[in-house]
Amino acid sequence: MSDPIQFVENGSVTTPSGFKACGITAGLKASGKADMAMVYSDVPANFAGAFTSCLFAAAPVQLCRQRVLKSKFIQAIIVNSGNANACTGKPGLENAEKTCAAVAAVLGISPEAVMVSSTGRIGVNLNMEKIMNGVALAAKSLCSDGGLDAAKAIMTTDTVHKCAAVTLNLNGRKISIGGMTKGAGMISPKMVLPHATMLCYITTDAQIDNALLAEMLGNGVDGSFNRITIDNDMSTNDSCILMANGKSGVSIAAGSEEAALFSEALGRLMQHLAVAMVRDGEGATKLITVDVTGARNRDEAEKAARAVANSMLCKTAWFGGDPNWGRVAAALGYSGAMFEQEKVDVFYNDKPVIRQGKDAGTPEKTLAAEMAGKEFTIFCRLNAGDGAYHIWTCDLTYEYVKINAEYTT
Repeated sequence: MSDPIQFVENGSVTTPSGFKACGITAGLKASGKADMAMVYSDVPANFAGAFTSCLFAAAPVQLCRQRVLKSKFIQAIIVNSGNANACTGKPGLENAEKTCAAVAAVLGISPEAVMVSSTGRIGVNLNMEKIMNGVALAAKSLCSDGGLDAAKAIMTTDTVHKCAAVTLNLNGRKISIGGMTKGAGMISPKMVLPHATMLCYITTDAQIDNALLAEMLGNGVDGSFNRITIDNDMSTNDSCILMANGKSGVSIAAGSEEAALFSEALGRLMQHLAVAMVRDGEGATKLITVDVTGARNRDEAEKAARAVANSMLCKTAWFGGDPNWGRVAAALGYSGAMFEQEKVDVFYNDKPVIRQGKDAGTPEKTLAAEMAGKEFTIFCRLNAGDGAYHIWTCDLTYEYVKINAEYTT
């Protein structure tokens, strides 16, 4: 039986029916590259959002949280790169509101139907003249194949744009889900509902109410963006927004088989975008999966996985191709997960590294060969219970230090 969920070649946020997007240059970046994106639905769309749990949440995040709580529909998202509008106090919040009002005026919709995001340097006020000019240009540039340009316009230190889409058939009718994301550094989201720098925008032409969208988005975030870490730094601006405009004519109800299939498709898309972010991590040369099983419970499995994934000693060893498994053992030991070291087994891919808490005897050359590829998995078997968790991370390189030592957007 063929897979009912299929990825679309060159898919983006404009793959679903009834969505337009664009990416333009407003002049916010010194580089002169595209720095503003707009996503627009032809009709009001149901929506859900998840945002950073950082207490220094940026002004756009604060405003969008209110939209999630108070607005029934949204119709547009405006995103600028080059300036985070974070730690800018009351003027920053006012500027976020002015940006939404400008978008609303030029599109003929309510300001409450506009979501806003920013990414870039923290602590600098927006140049509102450039923002206003950019909004006007973006509105004129909206088109049904503008998803790729939008994905490029939200990049900061990213080296490649990240967008994708999937289609699925429900009762003989096709619906689409499209998405775009950015983020290569300051990535260790812990996004919460409703109140994840990574930015993600997802569109679908299915008809789904806000409550069900929120549930699906929460599950999707838990299985994707909240399971990635590049440098264990959470951004002030992390945001993930999902819009559903119903233009396909397919309605999805809670508890239905259609809802289960849609949720699976959404999860696959989000995971694809999340892993793409880790692959493009600042300076990264390797994608590493840390898979922990046999913990006493899920929480302890997550603690163990994150300790290994975020260990600078582990990350630098991975960059150097050094099998130094003592660093993995140490990270597991200080993670807060409880286990008996004599029962722990660790593998690099399928090669045993630790057996019952001691050197498994696999030659270092063999282990180094497992680490030589661009992707590998570290399996940690704690043998203390049935808790499991996996996380995607990357290595730590000279280039990461260079990028962040010189970073000014």
